[in-house]
Amino acid sequence: MAYRLHTDLTRALVCPFVFNLTIMLLRLALTLVAAALIAPAAFTQEMPATAPTLDELVAKNVEAKGGTQAVHALQSLRRTGKLLVNEGKIQLAYTQVKKRPLEVRTEATLQGMTAVQAFDGKDGWQISPFQGRKDPERMSADDVKALMEDAEMDGPLVDWKEKGSTIEYVGREDVDGTDAYKIKVTRKNGDVNFVYLDPDHFLEIRILTQRVQQGALIETETDLGDYEKINGVFVPTSVEAGGKGDSDKQKIIIDKAEGNVPVDDASFHFPTTPAK
Repeated sequence: MAYRLHTDLTRALVCPFVFNLTIMLLRLALTLVAAALIAPAAFTQEMPATAPTLDELVAKNVEAKGGTQAVHALQSLRRTGKLLVNEGKIQLAYTQVKKRPLEVRTEATLQGMTAVQAFDGKDGWQISPFQGRKDPERMSADDVKALMEDAEMDGPLVDWKEKGSTIEYVGREDVDGTDAYKIKVTRKNGDVNFVYLDPDHFLEIRILTQRVQQGALIETETDLGDYEKINGVFVPTSVEAGGKGDSDKQKIIIDKAEGNVPVDDASFHFPTTPAK
């Protein structure tokens, strides 16, 4: 009887103790869990994200190219190399000359025939021997839009205000495995460029262009890479362009680039005599 009384008393004392200890441990565990959940949020609040602003992205892009002074000092640019089409099965000799403020001439040669597209800052024209047209032809206003952008020495972001464009930061987007900054550039003629900047170097790696041609929306995707420094300015020496989603795109590989070379202004203007 005494033993049973002692056992009952022990249970009466120990069980509440165990119960209270369990409650204390449970509360401690919940506290630790709550602290673990709250800590990251608190840390995030203490360490805010440092994503660049739109102005900072543009400034970083200009600086990455070489800085405002070097960019503006590059008055002309000649690039020579090869143009690969038909999945690289056909290779043409390629030459492009640009001159400020807005002139460009591009030539592609194969088997003695040379296709030409040129813009003199006002009018665009072309020679298309591969389509059986050997005489120069003036280009339509819609077709000239692409040449006007191609004539730019610096891309859509440099001097965007002076060009009459508006810009907007629209977040980040994956570009072939790169989490790129995406900037929307709306030009004064209504064309839109989505410019994708590499997050480490802030140079363009892709430009998606949307424009209306002959009443239809056309989307062109241009990938840029292999930048080299020419007269203090980084310019792309690899360009791949085609319709958005197209598997077969034209690829330009630049073998030589020269800055501030002498340029004959007449080469950009519509020829006064027919081609022979």
